[in-house]
Amino acid sequence: MASKSAFITVCLFIVFMLVCFTDARRGAPRKIFNVMDYDAVADGKSDNSEAFQKAWNVACQYYGRSVVLIPWGTYTLNTVLFKGPCKGAMAFLVKGVLKAPTDPALFSTNTWIGFRYLDGLVVKGGGSLDGQGVSAWPYNDCFTNPECKPLPVSMRFDFINNSRIHHLKSVNSKNAHINLFACNNMNISHIRLTAPGNSPNTDGIHIGASSDIKISRTLISTGDDCISMVSGSQNIDISDVQCGPGHGISVGSLGRSHEKEFVKGLTIRNCTFSGTQNGLRIKTWAPSLASSAGDFTFENIVMRNVFNPIIIDQQYCPVPPCTNQAQSQVQISNVTFRNIWGTSSSRVAVTMKCSEMVPCRNIKLMNINLAYNGSDGPITSSCFNVNGGSYGKQLPSGCV
Repeated sequence: MASKSAFITVCLFIVFMLVCFTDARRGAPRKIFNVMDYDAVADGKSDNSEAFQKAWNVACQYYGRSVVLIPWGTYTLNTVLFKGPCKGAMAFLVKGVLKAPTDPALFSTNTWIGFRYLDGLVVKGGGSLDGQGVSAWPYNDCFTNPECKPLPVSMRFDFINNSRIHHLKSVNSKNAHINLFACNNMNISHIRLTAPGNSPNTDGIHIGASSDIKISRTLISTGDDCISMVSGSQNIDISDVQCGPGHGISVGSLGRSHEKEFVKGLTIRNCTFSGTQNGLRIKTWAPSLASSAGDFTFENIVMRNVFNPIIIDQQYCPVPPCTNQAQSQVQISNVTFRNIWGTSSSRVAVTMKCSEMVPCRNIKLMNINLAYNGSDGPITSSCFNVNGGSYGKQLPSGCV
């Protein structure tokens, strides 16, 4: 009997200690880890990779909310990877300017600043990332060299959950500005991503295998897609984004791999496209693997001098050899374009080039009002292998 009481007492003590330990973790005050305390030098020349990494590693072990602070100043930084899981929530507060390396010997990685395996991460601060892309763009030969190696993405997020990115700037990325992979429940807002219109592959935000992503109140000017979503992108909400220059907001290209990672549940609303190559685009490879993409809503969109305001291209093949006989096997369905207005810089303002093998299904054009800026004929539309309907005002005339 005595031994049983002793056992119960020990168990209660263990439970008590666990509760106290958990409460202590929850109640731990926020703590700031200033990179300057770890030998960072804000002279715009010294490599601060080791100092940043040290600050992160120490902060990651703190039971409580940790803030890695990059104060005002200019910090040169080679490739760094900030990994979790951490013992408390993490914030990366950028007040200064981070500058990427310009030595071609350091371009062999696909990431400049990376975050991985974290929950509750916040990246903010009003500072900026300077990818110094001018030093790297001449090495981008992927259109002519099938063995090309990718240049570094400015900021990459892999396996990140329940996190926020806001009030940040990124300029002249070597590759994409921001890349999300295998992320869930992320909110991106109040950011500005800029690169020249002729800079190669400088996508603003690239999303793959991620779900429940919200992007809002953002300005993106790039040489590629403002936002691109590839296989496995689901439940994406994009609003109040200004795009231009660039290639527009794109779904795809799809069908080259990951045939079981469908793209579905996309809403794009209250956005403006200015001088872009495309506006709203869905593209799939031909030939392609079998896959699916659908449940998309594009609404309340302003087009200003956009070359392809609305385009579905299931014959996408940017690099030869290509053949018109090749067919996409990606089924596109349940797509609504509603309240799209403005101007087109080409006569063909609406293009729907769907697959003969798996025609597009339930495509709706509702209240489309696009004017042509040119003088070589009236504005028009072009549709192939599309099932759906047109409703309300249709300029150009609906071809669905």
